[in-house]
Amino acid sequence: MPDDELRELEAKRRKALWVLANISPGDSKAFDPLSILDDLELQERKDSPHADKPLELNQLRDCVTVQYHHSGIDIILEQTIPQPWRERFNQASIGSTRLLDGPYAADWYKFLACWESEMQHLEAHRAASSKPKLD
Repeated sequence: MPDDELRELEAKRRKALWVLANISPGDSKAFDPLSILDDLELQERKDSPHADKPLELNQLRDCVTVQYHHSGIDIILEQTIPQPWRERFNQASIGSTRLLDGPYAADWYKFLACWESEMQHLEAHRAASSKPKLD
């Protein structure tokens, strides 16, 4: 997928996840962001029908290089983050402070923890939206 398409797709995903974060599972306000996220997942599957299974977070943690910076802060080497994770991290980090040589490792770890929580919240929404409504 071209970089500009990936950037646009991940920007939409990030916005939908941020909206969803403020909505309780089962709330009808979740319909629009859930629809956006479902559409994005379908688009990804269509664009990459033979893509390998996405990396698990533990595998992702292991493949990203953390490096001590002379400033005394650990940073990550962005080029070691595989796509689409690099773009996901970039979208979630817009406006964050970083060093010229790379983002803070602490921000990378925070992103991974938040992603895990967001995916659990998303699954809770999906589970709540698939339950039959009782009148």
